[in-house]
Amino acid sequence: MNILYDCATAPSPRRARILLAEKGIAHETVQVDLVRGEQLGAAYRAINPQCTVPALRTAEDGLLTDNAAIAAWAEARHPEPPLMGRTPAEKAEVASWHWRVEFEGLLAIAETLRNGSPAMADRALPGPVNYAQIPELAQRGLARVQHFFETLNDRLADITAVVAVDFARIVRVKPGERHPELVRWRAAMAQRPSMSL
Repeated sequence: MNILYDCATAPSPRRARILLAEKGIAHETVQVDLVRGEQLGAAYRAINPQCTVPALRTAEDGLLTDNAAIAAWAEARHPEPPLMGRTPAEKAEVASWHWRVEFEGLLAIAETLRNGSPAMADRALPGPVNYAQIPELAQRGLARVQHFFETLNDRLADITAVVAVDFARIVRVKPGERHPELVRWRAAMAQRPSMSL
């Protein structure tokens, strides 16, 4: 049986939950309490030395410790339905947009949150090492998130994009009247059963 190491309130494992649901991949779930720092404890470090979630212990292929590995594994092991494109051109376009959503969206939101929230003092980056906050990065991140929404309004993407849009609420950015296509797309995405995960 596959085991997903998860945190119900965090955006990164939500991406994995949605992907597994869209692929119809059965798994058990083990919650990791990020608020209490369980990911930094010895028990979880023994599972994932990167101290991050999600992690997926697969029945066939061992432990996968990030969303990129989980998505590549899921697509290779369970090619239907294809979520990463069928043709070389489609696969290239999906990969390109996935990178943009990660870099321009999720990283900008994380930059804003991790460098501006008192709760993230000395946790400006995920993982086993503590890093001090840089307040200027929070300001820059917020500007990047707002520009990212403009980009998405013109060209919408995938699971990673919906998680980024929802995660942006934590830094008080959400689609509005300047983003009619993004608002329409998010409402349509809400109808998918996997979005409730």
